Amino acid sequence: MSTPQEADNLGADNLPSDNLVIDCRNVFKTFDEGPITVDVLEGIEFQVERGEQVAIVGASGSGKSTLLHILGGLAEPTSGKVMIDNQDISRLSQKARGDLRNATLGFVYQFHHLLQEFTALENVAMPLLIRKTSAEQAFDTARDILERVGLGQRIEHKPGELSGGERQRAAIARAMVTKPKCIMADEPTGNLDSHTADAIHELLLELNQNVGTSLIVVTHNLKLAHKTGRIVSIKDGKLHAKE
Repeated sequence: MSTPQEADNLGADNLPSDNLVIDCRNVFKTFDEGPITVDVLEGIEFQVERGEQVAIVGASGSGKSTLLHILGGLAEPTSGKVMIDNQDISRLSQKARGDLRNATLGFVYQFHHLLQEFTALENVAMPLLIRKTSAEQAFDTARDILERVGLGQRIEHKPGELSGGERQRAAIARAMVTKPKCIMADEPTGNLDSHTADAIHELLLELNQNVGTSLIVVTHNLKLAHKTGRIVSIKDGKLHAKE
């Protein structure tokens, strides 16, 4: 594995672009806080291959979530370039960027962000309905993925009728329903007890292995991080490989 000094450029020049689902080049991100400019990310080089699983770790406030949002096209870097599935997202309109996210990425957050007025089945079908998939196909696909994540008997329940672990499973199903090339998970178990968190960790890794979807997970949980194929850490705005 690369040493921290070698990790500022994590093999970018040695990876064929058609094998990369995420390609982040020389990304900087600064925030203005009154008269002070805060440098959060400084020259980040980061690539994720198809089917790879990567954990991003670091102290609170180190920029982990900021990096994930930039990688997913949810936030813009101050400078640098991010390629999603070989497309430079800075060159896309907002609509085209949204379409690319819908087609290529799935997002899982610490808080599930399920729509309270809809059932688990309706929540999971939503990304397919947004892309104009027929209702019949959308609900059939959503039902299948809910069964895969162990919620086959809970599809007609609304989020308020599900446990914390069940809600997060539904959120994972929603992220997986479009068969994305990459799942981006931001502290996906930070709001769960340790037993439920372990089950969610195993589910994410199982889906990665069985479906072949890449997985990028931001986590404070080193137990989860060490189960992934690669760990990188953010410190002082730089990205380093972690032994």
